Amino acid sequence: MFQLGKTIVSEDVLEKDFVCNLNACKGACCIDGDAGAPLNLEETKILEEIYPKVKPFLRKEGVEAIEKQGTFITTEDDELETPLINGADCAYVIFDDSNTALCAIEEAYNQGEVDWKKPVSCHLYPIRVQDYTEFSAVNYHKWQICDDACELGEELGVPVYKFVKEALIRKFGADWYAELEKIAAKKNEK
Repeated sequence: MFQLGKTIVSEDVLEKDFVCNLNACKGACCIDGDAGAPLNLEETKILEEIYPKVKPFLRKEGVEAIEKQGTFITTEDDELETPLINGADCAYVIFDDSNTALCAIEEAYNQGEVDWKKPVSCHLYPIRVQDYTEFSAVNYHKWQICDDACELGEELGVPVYKFVKEALIRKFGADWYAELEKIAAKKNEK
């Protein structure tokens, strides 16, 4: 681990390789697990605001889940998350012709309907950020369903931090990312 500004970053972010391989996993991270995507308070307001524009992109089950639970939920631990369909799929999940899970929010973004891509936690994956009072912990999340992504990343030589560059800049800013690149370069010199 190393400190970068007000973050503590896992070495795995620099050392592990990763490139999503949707052909292999079919977007399993959006449909497996027992929780929705983590959200921050600002994102809950955005979801409420953009829902009418995202709704036409959603599956019937997603609309039903959102209209029953809300555009976001608050867990028993007071954490904010996207709602789920029957405790499984994220309510914002849609499927393409090859049955690959995609994000309806991102589809609305790609088609120019909204100007918000998706929750930053989704955009950052496989990085997970835990915010504390004094700092944020930036960790690589290893999940078996992403083994193919790890293999593809290794084959292409793309470390996690490069794969999620846009999302890291979105979360922490361009200056933070530039410092991360300097740390990675020094590490690679050794």
